[in-house]
Amino acid sequence: MPGPRTAGASRTAGASRADPDTPDARRSWEPHGPYDLGQSLRVLRRGPYDPAFQVRDGALWRASRTPAGPVTLRIAPYGTGRVGADAWGPGADWALDRLPALLGADDDPGAFVPHHDLTREAHRRHPGLRLVRTGLVMEALVPAVLEQKVTTQEAYRGWQLLLRRHGEPAPGPADGMYVPPDPRTWCLIPSWEWHRAGVDSKRSSTVIRAARRARRMEEAAAMDLPAAITRLCAIPGIGPWTAAETLQRSNGAADAVTIGDLHLPGIIGYALTGRRNTDDAGMLELLAPYEAEGQRHRAARLILTTGRTPPRRAPRFPIGDIARL
Repeated sequence: MPGPRTAGASRTAGASRADPDTPDARRSWEPHGPYDLGQSLRVLRRGPYDPAFQVRDGALWRASRTPAGPVTLRIAPYGTGRVGADAWGPGADWALDRLPALLGADDDPGAFVPHHDLTREAHRRHPGLRLVRTGLVMEALVPAVLEQKVTTQEAYRGWQLLLRRHGEPAPGPADGMYVPPDPRTWCLIPSWEWHRAGVDSKRSSTVIRAARRARRMEEAAAMDLPAAITRLCAIPGIGPWTAAETLQRSNGAADAVTIGDLHLPGIIGYALTGRRNTDDAGMLELLAPYEAEGQRHRAARLILTTGRTPPRRAPRFPIGDIARL
């Protein structure tokens, strides 16, 4: 299979200093076959008010912290069949060098072999879904830790407050967007600030332990899946659920199935069998046919696109307010 065609990053030297709306650099990428930009990158957004991810005028805006420094990316369809990206900030070249991987160039949807009628139909309906690869572990790890054992609304609120108070304004014209804190800043956030953001001491301590070993965490981006999971799970407070949720985004890991999720086993079980109350073991049994090709996470992603979920019987998980305690 031939690789996707890319256009190298072009510099607009000095232009951004005269006009902040002019990007520091830009690049385009042309995927082979169908491609759905929004569906592929949506997993990087942490709620509708994520300060690091916005949708404006048909473009996706993403603020990130690279090894070269902060960057803002504006990603949008560009010409016939191409995707273009404008970049602002010190991390512009680093981010644009890895733009194809971010958009899913390293992913191979053709490797997926459906073993159920449902996944076969979902794969047919969503041929443009790609698994993205950011190459940035801490960026995906911190919000995954914040999502442990709480509702998504609580986790999204905590992420939003922490970025706005302790991140830095995104470079370029991205008003209201913030780059996530660097590892040192995560370690220096005082306990009452975590408390104000609704994050308990168990999760904040996990973030701090990971941030103190940020270099070791980032090395997992270049590891195979078993080694990367082992590396992340060496940090107390990080288990299989958090590791999988992280590596799905940082590594584009097609087999990083999420274990320990409150809802996913029930959704997978109901979608594939019509039965309720499937547990992790039952989910893994249903997804076992996809393990040989290393495609269990993709299978789960495709199943979720169908919207086939069991009718709700129990009340929603209550939303806590740690800040009031």
